[in-house]
Amino acid sequence: MPHPPPLTGITVLSLEQAVAAPFATRQLADLGARVIKVERPGGGDFARRYDTTVHGQASYFVWLNRSKESLTLDVKSAAGQQVLSELLAGADVFVQNLAPGAADRLGLAAADLQARHPSLITCTVSGYGTSGSWADRKAYDMLLQCQTGLLSLTGTPEEAVRVGISVADIAAGMYAYSGILSALFTRATTGRAPAVEVSLFDALAEWMSQPAYYTRYGGTQPPRVGARHATVAPYGVFTAADGKEVLLSVQNEPEWAALCERFLGRPELVADPRFADGSARVAHREELDAVIQARFAELGGEEATALLDAANIANAGVNTVPDFLQHPALTERGRWRDVGLPGAAPAMQALVPPADLSGVSPRMDPVPGVGEHTEKILAELGRGAADIERLRGAGVIS
Repeated sequence: MPHPPPLTGITVLSLEQAVAAPFATRQLADLGARVIKVERPGGGDFARRYDTTVHGQASYFVWLNRSKESLTLDVKSAAGQQVLSELLAGADVFVQNLAPGAADRLGLAAADLQARHPSLITCTVSGYGTSGSWADRKAYDMLLQCQTGLLSLTGTPEEAVRVGISVADIAAGMYAYSGILSALFTRATTGRAPAVEVSLFDALAEWMSQPAYYTRYGGTQPPRVGARHATVAPYGVFTAADGKEVLLSVQNEPEWAALCERFLGRPELVADPRFADGSARVAHREELDAVIQARFAELGGEEATALLDAANIANAGVNTVPDFLQHPALTERGRWRDVGLPGAAPAMQALVPPADLSGVSPRMDPVPGVGEHTEKILAELGRGAADIERLRGAGVIS
């Protein structure tokens, strides 16, 4: 008998846009929470218009917003503020990633809300935190990759390269999600509803800790080395005789010996002073890579991979995104599910959430159209048809 999702009965109200906060709340929805997404009348979350690649919908938006209810509401208007106040009275969690200062101007700062609703868990997602001289700065993902130094680590010696996904937003969304879960547990066990605050900068700063420590105590930062590893060798991409690219990674001495003996066929290299330990191999990376590339040039891609597998050397083909979409680790394990889209658009294929809970099926309901649930939500608050039409006529809803 399947168990109900663990957050069934929890209501989340979110003034959210773009990536970070929607990623946090979508994961709460995956676990069964009711997530009411408040959007601007007329256009809604601007992430809806990033592209039109998924049956006319934006790829970012459909990823981040399934299983939610969409309410359009002008939260700056007096009537919109009243609706928001009624919704907050019945919510367990309030999430917002509004522009700097906007929550304060609307009376939605964490301290103000918790004074009015002591059991309400608030989560503020910001760019650089809500205090300090950087609090009011814009904080798009690429800017955060620059400010944290990530861009200086990513790419080749000749060129820095942006990480190809919204890594700062994703990091912040994950910490907001885990922070909210921790706050819900705290409320359930102590009765106290702590406020949660996460900044994109702090989230990505945590992920920068290893290179930060390496730089602070080593005297210089790790270099940009493309698909190599700055502090481990051999670790990188090699090209087989048929053009197939294969990445291999050796991270300890037994693996190094196995590579020399079983793949390279050169057991004498195990004790070669140039490659005697990890630091020596990094220092002589160019010579070592040349030896490995010469061996790859003698082999086809599948043959090279088979030899590496037989030697128990970690390796991977350098997949394209289409390759990834057909990866057996997804297809053989049923990791794709159908998710509905707004209007008459066909269903899309979406990945099942990565955390499998025994006996619990993740919630994967449709992606909402902008304002799709406005009338339903207002009716639950006791608003009749005439009142709803008055709000629509005044532009408070759409």
